[in-house]
Amino acid sequence: MLASLTAIVLGFAVLIWSADRFIYGAAALSRNLGVSPLLIGLTIVGFGTSAPELLVSAFAAAQGNPGLAIGNAVGSNIANIALILGITALVAPLAVGSRILRREMPLLLVVMVFAGVLLLDGHLGRLDGALLLLGLAAVFAWVIYDGLRGRKDPGDPMEAEFDAEIPKAVPTRRALIWLVLGLVALLISARVLVWGAVNVAEALGVSDLIIGLTIIAIGTSLPELAASVVSARHGEPDIAIGNVVGSNMFNLLGVMAFPGLIHPSAVPGEVLTRDYPVMIGLTLLFLVMAFGLRGRMGRVGRPGGLLLVACFVGYLVWLGYSM
Repeated sequence: MLASLTAIVLGFAVLIWSADRFIYGAAALSRNLGVSPLLIGLTIVGFGTSAPELLVSAFAAAQGNPGLAIGNAVGSNIANIALILGITALVAPLAVGSRILRREMPLLLVVMVFAGVLLLDGHLGRLDGALLLLGLAAVFAWVIYDGLRGRKDPGDPMEAEFDAEIPKAVPTRRALIWLVLGLVALLISARVLVWGAVNVAEALGVSDLIIGLTIIAIGTSLPELAASVVSARHGEPDIAIGNVVGSNMFNLLGVMAFPGLIHPSAVPGEVLTRDYPVMIGLTLLFLVMAFGLRGRMGRVGRPGGLLLVACFVGYLVWLGYSM
């Protein structure tokens, strides 16, 4: 048990560090290749924060633990909305000023419905995984198209926010080193983390799903927490929200695809009756606060952040009673 707990702690620590280095190297390299800061932010940064979830789910599915992989994807989305954005709003109130982001946020609802329909039959198979990856490709194409269209709109605040955050003047060789080093460390730490989590679940008699929804989901969401809080403190709320929106779409389409492709299995009934509805409800709650009512600009202030965090705590209590 001690070795497994140590593996979880070290795995999370290295996972968070390596994800940051991987995104740093990829973003710096892309800037050196002439990619616009807006496109880098919408693709590499927005989706790159889900690299930990992707690798953890892939290793979990490969080891025959699809419940952990599915729980990681759905649990991370719940943590991103309720815990990450809730804490971020407590640090600095969030307002959506970007027109690009206001178009992306409804797309998240479409993605949730699409993924939910594929899960309704209670089985996540290879066809489902392939359809999810096709959906991911379509979302990537739409985001790139929207980003290119957004470059013609210099008034959108996301362009300036990403330009300020993406590293500048990083030599290409150094960017490549960080990119490769970050990827290798991600692979190793994800493998170690899954090993420790599975051992702890077996020792405590807890299902892989519960471990994925709680410990793994919260841990792999820490990169989003760090990125969102820093962005909010720098006065860049659109990046803070955009990181979570992009990550959640990637979790449903990319991370969820791997259990189906690698280890087709039945979807735990609790996911369909408890966890997925919670994810949709929290997302709708956040979007209502972010968009505002009667056409007015929305704003997620500290009361809204407190409500989101309280909902997350309530969800954890619910899971505790379900064990």
